[in-house]
Amino acid sequence: MAADELETNESAPESRAIITVLGSDRPGIVASVAGALSERQANILDISQTILQGIFTMTMLVDLGSASFSELKEQLDALSESLGVQIMMQREEVFRYMYRL
Repeated sequence: MAADELETNESAPESRAIITVLGSDRPGIVASVAGALSERQANILDISQTILQGIFTMTMLVDLGSASFSELKEQLDALSESLGVQIMMQREEVFRYMYRL
Protein backbone atom coordinates (compact mmCIF):
# COMPACT_ATOMS: atom_id res chain seq x y z
CA MET A 1 0.00 0.00 0.00
CA ALA A 2 1.42 3.37 -0.98
CA ALA A 3 1.78 6.24 1.49
CA ASP A 4 -0.96 8.24 -0.23
CA GLU A 5 -3.32 5.27 0.13
CA LEU A 6 -2.62 5.16 3.87
CA GLU A 7 -3.80 8.74 4.21
CA THR A 8 -7.13 7.95 2.57
CA ASN A 9 -8.09 5.15 4.97
CA GLU A 10 -11.29 5.96 6.81
CA SER A 11 -9.82 5.78 10.33
CA ALA A 12 -8.13 8.87 11.71
CA PRO A 13 -4.36 8.70 12.28
CA GLU A 14 -4.96 9.08 16.04
CA SER A 15 -6.73 5.72 16.06
CA ARG A 16 -3.99 3.90 14.14
CA ALA A 17 -0.72 2.37 15.26
CA ILE A 18 2.40 0.93 13.68
CA ILE A 19 3.52 -2.39 15.13
CA THR A 20 6.93 -3.86 14.34
CA VAL A 21 8.15 -7.33 15.22
CA LEU A 22 11.76 -8.50 15.00
CA GLY A 23 13.39 -11.74 16.13
CA SER A 24 14.43 -15.25 15.28
CA ASP A 25 11.92 -16.93 13.00
CA ARG A 26 9.67 -19.59 14.48
CA PRO A 27 6.12 -20.82 13.91
CA GLY A 28 3.26 -18.90 15.47
CA ILE A 29 4.58 -15.33 15.56
CA VAL A 30 2.06 -13.89 13.07
CA ALA A 31 -0.80 -15.91 14.58
CA SER A 32 0.04 -14.78 18.12
CA VAL A 33 0.27 -11.09 17.25
CA ALA A 34 -2.87 -11.23 15.10
CA GLY A 35 -4.68 -13.05 17.92
CA ALA A 36 -3.72 -10.37 20.44
CA LEU A 37 -5.04 -7.69 18.09
CA SER A 38 -8.26 -9.61 17.49
CA GLU A 39 -8.86 -9.98 21.24
CA ARG A 40 -8.84 -6.18 21.52
CA GLN A 41 -10.98 -5.68 18.39
CA ALA A 42 -8.07 -3.98 16.57
CA ASN A 43 -8.06 -4.35 12.78
CA ILE A 44 -4.98 -4.98 10.62
CA LEU A 45 -5.08 -2.48 7.75
CA ASP A 46 -1.78 -3.45 6.14
CA ILE A 47 0.93 -5.99 6.88
CA SER A 48 4.37 -6.79 5.52
CA GLN A 49 6.64 -9.56 6.65
CA THR A 50 9.87 -11.15 5.55
CA ILE A 51 12.48 -13.57 6.77
CA LEU A 52 16.12 -12.62 6.21
CA GLN A 53 18.48 -15.52 6.91
CA GLY A 54 16.36 -16.75 9.82
CA ILE A 55 15.50 -13.28 11.16
CA PHE A 56 11.75 -12.59 11.12
CA THR A 57 10.56 -9.02 10.50
CA MET A 58 6.99 -7.78 10.33
CA THR A 59 5.42 -4.34 10.13
CA MET A 60 1.69 -3.74 10.57
CA LEU A 61 -0.58 -0.74 10.27
CA VAL A 62 -3.44 -1.28 12.71
CA ASP A 63 -6.74 0.51 13.29
CA LEU A 64 -7.21 0.47 17.06
CA GLY A 65 -10.93 1.16 16.85
CA SER A 66 -12.15 1.19 20.45
CA ALA A 67 -9.07 -0.66 21.75
CA SER A 68 -7.03 1.09 24.42
CA PHE A 69 -3.54 1.90 23.12
CA SER A 70 -1.93 1.36 26.53
CA GLU A 71 -3.74 -1.92 27.24
CA LEU A 72 -2.85 -3.33 23.82
CA LYS A 73 0.76 -2.20 24.26
CA GLU A 74 0.94 -3.99 27.63
CA GLN A 75 -0.48 -7.15 26.03
CA LEU A 76 2.05 -6.97 23.19
CA ASP A 77 4.90 -6.37 25.67
CA ALA A 78 3.93 -9.58 27.51
CA LEU A 79 3.61 -11.42 24.20
CA SER A 80 7.05 -10.15 23.20
CA GLU A 81 8.56 -11.81 26.26
CA SER A 82 6.73 -15.10 25.78
CA LEU A 83 7.65 -15.33 22.07
CA GLY A 84 11.23 -14.15 22.54
CA VAL A 85 10.88 -11.42 19.90
CA GLN A 86 10.93 -7.62 19.99
CA ILE A 87 7.49 -6.04 19.50
CA MET A 88 7.23 -2.27 19.32
CA MET A 89 4.04 -0.25 18.99
CA GLN A 90 3.80 3.47 18.17
CA ARG A 91 0.92 5.72 17.37
CA GLU A 92 0.88 6.35 13.63
CA GLU A 93 1.17 10.13 13.95
CA VAL A 94 4.27 9.76 16.17
CA PHE A 95 5.80 7.29 13.71
CA ARG A 96 5.14 9.62 10.76
CA TYR A 97 6.62 12.59 12.62
CA MET A 98 9.73 10.67 13.65
CA TYR A 99 10.38 9.23 10.20
CA ARG A 100 8.94 12.08 8.11
CA LEU A 101 6.97 9.78 5.80
